[in-house]
Amino acid sequence: MMFSNYLKIAWRNLLRNKVYSLVNIAGLALGITAFLLILEYVSFEKSVNQFHRNLPQMYRLLNLGVKGETWPEIEPGWAPRIRQAFPEVKDYCRVAEGIGKGFVTGAELKNESFRENAIGYAEGNFFDFFTFPVVRGDGKALENPKVVFLSEKTATKYFGEQNPVGKTLTVTNQFGALTYSVEGVYENPSNSDIQFDIILSLATLSNAANLNGNDWAALDNDDSQYINTFFLLNKAADPKALEKKLTTFRDGLQKDKDGIQFRLQAFANIHLADNLSDTYMTSGNVKYVYMLLIVATLILLIAWFNYINLSTANALKRANEVGVRKVIGATPGNLIMQFLGESALVNVLGLGTALVLVSLVQPFFNQLIGKELSLGSLGNSSMWLVGLALLLVGALSSGIYTAYSFSKFNPVKILKGKLTAYAGGVLLRKSLVVSQFSISIVLILATIVIYSQLKFMQTQNLGIDTSHLLVVRGPELGKDSSYKTRQNAFWNELEQQSFVKDYSLSGTVPGNWFNFKTSGFSQPGSKPGDELESYAFAIIGDTYLKTYGIQLKTGRNFTAAECRVEWNQNSKVLLNEKAVEQLGFKSAEDAIRTKVQWDERFLDVIGVVKDYHHSGLQRAIEPMIFYPQVNTGYITIRLTPGEIQNKMAKLEKIYKGYFAGNPFEYFFVDENFNKQYVTEKQYSEIFTTASVWAIFIACLGLFGLATFTVETRTKEIGIRKVLGASVASIVGLLSLDFLKLVFVAIIIACPVAWYFMTGWLKDFEYQIRITWWIFAAGGALAIMVAVLTIGFQSIKAALVNPVKSLKSD
Repeated sequence: MMFSNYLKIAWRNLLRNKVYSLVNIAGLALGITAFLLILEYVSFEKSVNQFHRNLPQMYRLLNLGVKGETWPEIEPGWAPRIRQAFPEVKDYCRVAEGIGKGFVTGAELKNESFRENAIGYAEGNFFDFFTFPVVRGDGKALENPKVVFLSEKTATKYFGEQNPVGKTLTVTNQFGALTYSVEGVYENPSNSDIQFDIILSLATLSNAANLNGNDWAALDNDDSQYINTFFLLNKAADPKALEKKLTTFRDGLQKDKDGIQFRLQAFANIHLADNLSDTYMTSGNVKYVYMLLIVATLILLIAWFNYINLSTANALKRANEVGVRKVIGATPGNLIMQFLGESALVNVLGLGTALVLVSLVQPFFNQLIGKELSLGSLGNSSMWLVGLALLLVGALSSGIYTAYSFSKFNPVKILKGKLTAYAGGVLLRKSLVVSQFSISIVLILATIVIYSQLKFMQTQNLGIDTSHLLVVRGPELGKDSSYKTRQNAFWNELEQQSFVKDYSLSGTVPGNWFNFKTSGFSQPGSKPGDELESYAFAIIGDTYLKTYGIQLKTGRNFTAAECRVEWNQNSKVLLNEKAVEQLGFKSAEDAIRTKVQWDERFLDVIGVVKDYHHSGLQRAIEPMIFYPQVNTGYITIRLTPGEIQNKMAKLEKIYKGYFAGNPFEYFFVDENFNKQYVTEKQYSEIFTTASVWAIFIACLGLFGLATFTVETRTKEIGIRKVLGASVASIVGLLSLDFLKLVFVAIIIACPVAWYFMTGWLKDFEYQIRITWWIFAAGGALAIMVAVLTIGFQSIKAALVNPVKSLKSD
C-alpha cells in the first residue's frame, strides 16, 4: 500500500512539473539510446570468433619478421612436420585465402558465370576443427579432392531451394578449370573472421596435375608463404614455451636463415587484440572498440548528470513539501523511499522511451556501421552484463543522491523560508554542468581531429594521378587457342578509341595489395642480414608508369619486349627510392650501375621510380621492386573527361565482344583508393553523431537549469526592469553565470582532448598537426550552442512585463 502511494505521489509530481519531467525523461532516454546502440556494436565486435567449441585450445601460427611485423601466411609444409614433432599439437587445419578466387560456372547454372572472391581452400577436418554447422551433407567429405562446400547464401544463389548435394560446379582460377562435386552446405555466422562463400577441398592441391604449373602451391613446399595454419593444442600445453620450440625447430631445418620466428596467437584474439599493447595482427581494432565504449558511457553520464542537476535544482520548489512531511513525522527513510520511487519511475520511463527510440534509429545506425545489428546483438557476448550493471549503478546512484539530498533538509529552516542559501546544491550543479560540457567538448574536438585526418589522407598528393583512371578486371574464362589472338585484337581496338588516352596491364594497382612481399635481395655492398629485409613486389607492363603518371627519378622504363620475357628469364627490375635506401645504395644513380642479387639470380636495375603511395596513408611507403611481365589481372585505362556512361557502355561492348562469358567488372582508382579509409570515415561519422547527441543532452539540462534560474529570479528581473534595466543587460546577467561554466569546461577539455587524440594519431604514418584553430573551433561551437540554449529563456524572461513579474510574488 505504501509503495502504491509513493508511485501515485511520484506520478503526480511528474505531471505537476511537466517541463522538468520532460527534460529529465528525454535526457535519460537519449543517453540510454546512444549507450544501447554503441553497446550493440561493441558486443558484436567482442563476440567475433567466440562461438567455436574448441576456442580455448585454438591458436594461429604467425610469422614474426626481423622488424617486429607479423603476418599469418606461412609455408604449407610446416603444419604436418610440426604436428609430427610436437605432442603438444593435437591437430592442425590449414586454410588458404585469396588464392582460389575466380569464376564459377556449371551446367545447372544456365551457362551463367559468377566471379567469386570469397573462395578458400580448407583442410579436410575444417568442419570438425571449427564450429561452422553443416546443414546439408557430411563435413568429412571435404577430405576428398575436388569437393566443394557452399554457404547457405551461395547455395540459394546457385540452386534456389533445391538440394545442391551431388551436383557439380566448375571453378576457374589460377589453377585452371576444375570440376568439383558439391558435397555440403554450411552456415556461416556473421560474427566470424573466416567468411567464405565457397570452400574447396585443400586435398585438391595435393595432386600436381591440379596445380596448373603453380608448383609454389604444392602442399609440401617450404618456399611459398600463402597459407593460414591453425593448431589445436592439448590442454596441458604451454603456448609460450611451444613458441620457442617451434622457432628452434624452424631454424634447425632451414638452410638459409631468414630471421623469421614463429609465434602462436590465441584464436580468441585474432579479431580484437588481447590488450592495447598487443602487436599481433588482428582484423578488428581494439582501440576503437574501447573508445566507443568510453564514449557510450560518457554520454550516459551526461544524461544522469542532467537528472541530478535538475532534481537538486527543483529541490527549492519542493522544500515546503519536505518540511511539512518532516514536521508530521516522516523519517529520512520514508523520504528517501519516496524520492527513490520518483527516481525509479523517471528512469523506467526513460528506459522505455529509449527502447522505442532504438527501434526507430536502428536502421540508420546499421547503415552507419555497415552491420545488421539489433538489441538481440547484446546477447552475443557478456558485454550486456557490463551494460546492465552500468545502467543499474547509474540509475541507483543518481536516485540515491537526489533522495538523500531531499531527506537532509532542515524542516525549521524550510518553513521559515531560510533554505535559499542551500540553493539545491549550487556547487554540485556547477560541477555537473562543467563535467557535461567538458565531455561534450572533448567529443567535438575528437570529431574535428578525426575528420581533419581523414580529409588530409583523402587529399594528400599520392605521387600518382588517379583522376579519370578506370580499372577493368582482366578476363579469366575462355583462355583457349584463340585467346592470344583475341587479346591482341582487343588491345588494338582499345587504342583506336578517341576517349582512351592511355592504358596499361599490371598484376596490382594502387589501393590494392601488392602482388606479394618477398626478401632475399642484396647488392655487393650489403651487410650480413640485409637480405632478410622484405620488399613489396609489383608486376607491371611497359605503360604502367605512364598511365599512372608515376615519375622516374633516374634511368629508364621497361620496354614492351622486356615485359614479354618469361618469368625466370627476365634480368631487369625497377626500384623505388625506399628500396634504393633499404638496399644500401648511396644514390639512385649508384643503383642503376649495380646488379642486385635475388637469391641465386642477378638482376639489372634499369631505373629508379620516385616514391608514391601505393597504399593508404595509414602506412609508410614501402620499399618496392617492379618486375616486367604481361599480366592481365588489371587493365587500367585513362579516360578523357565527361560522358562516362557512354564510354563505359562502349568499353563493355568491346570487352564482351572479345571475351565472351567474362563479366565486365570495373572500378575507378580514386574511389577504390579511398576505400582504404572506410574505417576512419565510419568512426568519423560515429563520433560526429555522438558529439551532436552528447551536446544536445547537455543542452537539455542547461535549458532546464536556465528555466529554473529564471523562475527563482522572477522578482529580481521585474525590479531591475522597473529601475530601467535593458533587455540586453538582463539577458547578459542571466547568461553570464552559465557561460563562465562553459569557459571552465573548455579549459578542462582542451588538454584532455589533445592528450587522447595525439595518441590516436600515432597510428598513422602520415598525420595532421593538432593546431590552435581546432580548439578554437570546438570551444566556439560549444559557446554558441550554450548561448542559443540559455538565450531563449533569458530573452523570454527579459521581455515579461515587470508588473506581472512583481504581482506573481
